Amino acid sequence: MADKHSPGNPGIGANFAENGAEKARLLDARENGTPWKKWGPYLSERQWGTVREDYSEDGNAWGYFPHDHARSRAYRWGEDGIGGISDDKQILCFALGMWNGKDSIIKERIFGLTNAEANHGEDVKEYYFYLDSTPTHSYMKYLYKYPQHSFPYDQLISNNARRGKLDFEYELIDTGVFNDDRYFDVFIEYAKGAPDDMLVRVTVHNRGPETHTIDLLPTFWFRNTWSWSQEESSVKPLIRALKKDGREIAVAQHQDPNLAEHFCEYHIYFDGETELLFTENETNNDLLFNEENASPFVKDGINMYVVHNEKHLVNPAKTGTKMSAHYKLEIPAGKSKTIKLRFSRNELSKPMEEFDTIMSLRLGEADEFFKSLAPASLTEDKEKFPIFRAALAGMMWNKQFFYYDVDQWLREHNYFPMSGPGGKQIRNSAWFHMYNEDIISMPDKWEYPWYAAWDLAFHVLPINLFDPDFAKTQLEMMLKSSYLHPNGQIPAYEWNFSDVNPPVHAFATYWAYLYDKFQHQGIGDRDFLKYAFSKLLVNFTWWINRKDPRGHNVFEGGFLGLDNIGVFDRSHALPTGGSLEQADGTAWMVFFSQQMLNIALELAQDNPLYERFALKFFEHTVWIASAMDRPGVHRDELWDEDDGFFYDVLRLPNGQAHRLKVRSMVGLLPLASVVVAEEEVWRNVPGFIDKAHHFLKRQKEICANLHLPIETGVANRRMLAVCDEKKLRKILKRMFDENEFLSDYGIRSLSKYHQENPFVINHDGVEFRVDYVPGESDSGMFGGNSNWRGPIWLPVNFLLIRALLTYYCYFGKDFKIEYPTGSGKMHTLYECADDIINRICKIFLKNENGERPVYGGTEKFQDDPHWKDLLLFYEYFQGDNGAGLGASHQTGWTGLVATLLYMQSMMDEDMWLDPHPMHRLAHMMEAGKK
Repeated sequence: MADKHSPGNPGIGANFAENGAEKARLLDARENGTPWKKWGPYLSERQWGTVREDYSEDGNAWGYFPHDHARSRAYRWGEDGIGGISDDKQILCFALGMWNGKDSIIKERIFGLTNAEANHGEDVKEYYFYLDSTPTHSYMKYLYKYPQHSFPYDQLISNNARRGKLDFEYELIDTGVFNDDRYFDVFIEYAKGAPDDMLVRVTVHNRGPETHTIDLLPTFWFRNTWSWSQEESSVKPLIRALKKDGREIAVAQHQDPNLAEHFCEYHIYFDGETELLFTENETNNDLLFNEENASPFVKDGINMYVVHNEKHLVNPAKTGTKMSAHYKLEIPAGKSKTIKLRFSRNELSKPMEEFDTIMSLRLGEADEFFKSLAPASLTEDKEKFPIFRAALAGMMWNKQFFYYDVDQWLREHNYFPMSGPGGKQIRNSAWFHMYNEDIISMPDKWEYPWYAAWDLAFHVLPINLFDPDFAKTQLEMMLKSSYLHPNGQIPAYEWNFSDVNPPVHAFATYWAYLYDKFQHQGIGDRDFLKYAFSKLLVNFTWWINRKDPRGHNVFEGGFLGLDNIGVFDRSHALPTGGSLEQADGTAWMVFFSQQMLNIALELAQDNPLYERFALKFFEHTVWIASAMDRPGVHRDELWDEDDGFFYDVLRLPNGQAHRLKVRSMVGLLPLASVVVAEEEVWRNVPGFIDKAHHFLKRQKEICANLHLPIETGVANRRMLAVCDEKKLRKILKRMFDENEFLSDYGIRSLSKYHQENPFVINHDGVEFRVDYVPGESDSGMFGGNSNWRGPIWLPVNFLLIRALLTYYCYFGKDFKIEYPTGSGKMHTLYECADDIINRICKIFLKNENGERPVYGGTEKFQDDPHWKDLLLFYEYFQGDNGAGLGASHQTGWTGLVATLLYMQSMMDEDMWLDPHPMHRLAHMMEAGKK
């Protein structure tokens, strides 16, 4: 029976044909509530080793639930799998298992090393790629590279254990398992015939020189919601086999009335000959804990059946909560074979009849959708457009259902928050109000399978390009009462929700609003903006009350997202005693206050009430910014006039103060503390202007070193910035110096000056130092899997590029600066920003030798036709050669490369200077058509 949204009956899509089919689905979901996003890539890549699954006494999450337990032990809070999908509450899950005939276990999940096992922190040790996805996930494609040799688990562990911080990581490709191309390329494709009708096609290519067999195990299972005390559901669901038209199919049923809105019944159809294997998604207590199993059929039963031929461990009655279809394929060298399956809420009389047609149609619609996102200048660029598309596809694949009831979790640890002080200390005990049950954009679903507050704010920027509704939802989610702490703090991440991340959510909120306004011809979502502003007010108050302990508007405490960039671990007490006044912490607060000013001015355009809020944040901005460079000559402030740079200041208990002269991103971030107001906006808030001028007259002395919105720039714009023109030129001279910050691949986070001139400080016989380290961290600080001492990070590069364009909007073409420093070539700030974007894009583009810098010296990625056009978006990049480092699938904020490409293709130098906002909007709309 055909669904009304099937290809035979296009339904709502026919009414919006001019928008394209995928945009029609997004509109249908928004306007009519059609659940086009109900199914998506919402499984984690790793659920083991997470805080949610940690019930240890010492908080050792990696040790309590290791990889070796994952195949045998039911998860409490979520599920993982290879290239997997689930419904939006992760009730029913699907992923692909496989076995090469040699491994000791079925390959059911991605393997990697824990923080303690790897020489540079936790690290995934497999190769998989997010090739394609539309925002409704109506078409998705994933690639997994599976060795034909036994997977070298022990070799990876032992070799990495022998390596130190100065050595490279030992990767899967280094083990030799891909030699002679003895591996399978396993492609998994998904298409939707309707919101609740999923088609799955798995194509396996034998890249090796000989015929080889592979067992494929497409697997369905229910998340275990019945084994836990006080769980929302104690009713056990069921998957069962039945005969239909002489063929075996499966039916997955959930009968719990409490979950009826999420799930009822799915019919699962298989193409070709296959054997259906059934077990339970329940822990093998006998194997792991020497305790009796409740049932003879447990989570690893199918693994034992396939690998060890223990047939009694699968249910002969063909029922259970976990089921695999067992395909045995023999694939000749250089050839491929395909299997197909489909599952739907509706019974389908001929499930495979339209299969290939629907797949082809959805792929064509995906092509159409991505081409509609950007101007022709980008879509026709055969080098840059694949980067744009792959980055956005990775963003869409990095969605995950995240479930965490912290109050329940604490109670299961025998911690009761309302019982009063005393007792044992436990992680996140101050966050018992928190209840997370959402689809969230993750940084990396293996290395970071949990949301991170400031990462998520940057995710929103590229998400705006393909799904503005989801972008706004992500921001609203972080500000709702089940996330935001009652004291106003935004949660950082599950390892420690109380950690301090940079306050970038106001910026992301305003950016999302402006993009939405652009997409709707100048009409923005003011209800969204008002709601977010009201919650951000609470968060701003928390910052003011909690992170400026001396009341001097200079901020301290917390590592502020930059991990190991400084001399000391800023998440802990200083070994010297005293306090650390942070140039970046203070700059972040100016930036936060400026973005709140932006929002208040926008809302004040039709509601004078918000002029009062605009004044509040104008005054806050001035007070905090002026504290960074006080009038007169001071040796204990953040700005160093002689060096022309901002530094942290160490205040010792004896009253002495010392600038920590590390030339790093800490001193560049004040550049981002800039806001420019259009003449039209300024003209519409006369009450604010009068009071702001009165404030400046009263505080004339403290404002001496700032750039104030008294004078006007290009198109009568007003600018409020930490850096006046003199400071701007001094800092840019260093930032544009290729011997300091300017790399061939973007802006380094630490000046290369420190390669030959490390910063060293001694205290009580202990040396603390900062060296330029362009690659992996040589320090164990924060686990050693993250390094800000030299590499290139896209989020801060993005902020600096945005700052250059903002200054250009004010100063215009008359402001020129030597770029690169020492070259003798003078450029506008627009031209500088444009070149930095090009340098960042070079990370992913092929160079004159046909090699992509992102893959460094890994020859297979550079030369092999089945590898060289695949893209990974790493966490950060080597400061001198652009090689990818850290988490390999952090499309999260590295997806910002798509936003940079979009900006570059949409805008030109003169457009930024147009005095009329609607003219600029029309220009951008026209650029989008070209």
